[in-house]
Amino acid sequence: MKFEDLKVTVYADGADIEAMKEEYKKGYVKGFTTNPTLMKKAGVKDYVTFAKEAIREIPDLPLSLEVFADDFDTMEKEADVIAALGDNVYVKIPITNSKGESSIPLIKKLSAKGIKINATAILTLDQVRAVVDAFEPGTKNIVSVFAGRILDTGVDAVPIMKEVTKICKEKPGTLSLWASCRELYNIIQADQCGTDIITVTNNILAKLPNLGKDLTQLSLETVQMFVNDGKSLGFSILGN
Repeated sequence: MKFEDLKVTVYADGADIEAMKEEYKKGYVKGFTTNPTLMKKAGVKDYVTFAKEAIREIPDLPLSLEVFADDFDTMEKEADVIAALGDNVYVKIPITNSKGESSIPLIKKLSAKGIKINATAILTLDQVRAVVDAFEPGTKNIVSVFAGRILDTGVDAVPIMKEVTKICKEKPGTLSLWASCRELYNIIQADQCGTDIITVTNNILAKLPNLGKDLTQLSLETVQMFVNDGKSLGFSILGN
């Protein structure tokens, strides 16, 4: 399978502005997502400055920006600020706060305002159903299910993501998203599930040229890598 054969839409997941600009220029990424952890890793010092620069550099593709607060009143205020930054912005709201309290009432309230929501950190079908039911009819929203984290528990995420796709299609304007991509093959799996979007980090995006690659050729390139690395080490097994 080649990249152009995929029906799933690929979003880049990260908070490095320069890397985001590079992926944007390549043209195959159709949206961007980020989160507090990625911002910390990228060394972001000022949220609003980062967000405004991202919107300036990527003005015409969906851009998901997450709230930082842990109480719902502050989350709502942050969501209002984030949403006002640009028409292409989706506000990421975690499915609960750190105390395990449901964000559904807040999501319902924000959606009623017309704010585009990316509900995140979702891992169960019950959470998917609750979120989709909370969205105001006629609004645009994303349901981010952390399929990679589901796989990390030893559970097959594919049947779950197929059901997620069905639930999201019940409300027009709601898109399903495979989050926490672990390897390139997850893109194929998401495509087979009918998932609308998959978020992919830069290190996995770099592997996209391998899609559909001849395995015999890849085997040869692997051996060549071993030989070249061995030469660079200067080792001698047989001695001088």
